[in-house]
Amino acid sequence: MGRHREADLSRLTRTSIRERASKVDVAAQARPPARPDSFADLWDGLPDLLAGRDLRSVAVAIVRAQAAGRPVVWMFGAHVVKAGLAPLVVRLVREDLATLIAVNGAFAIHDAELALWGATSEEVGSELPRGRFGMARETARLLAQAAEEGVQRKEGLGEALGRLLAARRPEWKSESILGVCHEAGLPVTVHVALGTDIVHQHPEFSGAATGETSARDFRILAGHLADLREAVVVNVGSAVVLPEVFLKACSVAINLGASPEGLITANFDFLMQYRPLQNVVRRPPGAGGAGYALVGHHELLLPLLFQGLLLERGRLQAAAQGSQAGPASGVGH
Repeated sequence: MGRHREADLSRLTRTSIRERASKVDVAAQARPPARPDSFADLWDGLPDLLAGRDLRSVAVAIVRAQAAGRPVVWMFGAHVVKAGLAPLVVRLVREDLATLIAVNGAFAIHDAELALWGATSEEVGSELPRGRFGMARETARLLAQAAEEGVQRKEGLGEALGRLLAARRPEWKSESILGVCHEAGLPVTVHVALGTDIVHQHPEFSGAATGETSARDFRILAGHLADLREAVVVNVGSAVVLPEVFLKACSVAINLGASPEGLITANFDFLMQYRPLQNVVRRPPGAGGAGYALVGHHELLLPLLFQGLLLERGRLQAAAQGSQAGPASGVGH
């Protein structure tokens, strides 16, 4: 026998698996689609666990908020456009699945470039050593014009740029998100961090005009959040700027009387990062609310979420129509 004492496992008090609380059961497992061409089979067959459950919860929260007339705010970083998802965001607007869209300066630049010139996102690695990175004059002039006109017209930067893009619709190579929002009367707020965007290095750039119009957009966002109770706020791909802006806008709204009770928030990004996790997912929701963090590529997760939104909205509408019709009447009932 060795010198060291061992635990006597024969003395353990054991339980039955039938009495044990378990987090996973057979009903929660994935169900492979019976019909390969059925999105409903795929969606309903996602595991009712972890991110599968969270993704469906976010979709249901959005369609319920929409049906109840509550705010549905989407915050987008620039990579959403660079990943080819602009047409999907346009559909979100047209499907009435947003009440406000908040973006950073780079998002607005990529949206404008795609719409008017059909291309965006230059090769930084090859252009920077040549001193050519970010030197496109047309982009700088458009953004400068939007900021200057926004000051004169007392518009936010999002409204001013959306108005200019909508006026140039005949030139569009691809539909502009900001232009479509302007046409639909949907507020878009552009939140600029001075010195972070390519247009800031051009002689046309006015820090005063950009700051004034972007500050107005902050107040527009904070004003929209006055109706914060049971709203839904989704952040996609902004790791710093929009989570920080949202937290301060929430603080303003709550200070002025808004309630975060029942607020649902979600963050979609490649990585779990500190500011989105704290400033979007954990801190803002009040009693009865919830925050969700989903990690994955935008070009996969967003199309999946969007199709799920359409499916869940159709189901909610069908259920509402069925409840209004009441129980069927007939022989034997």
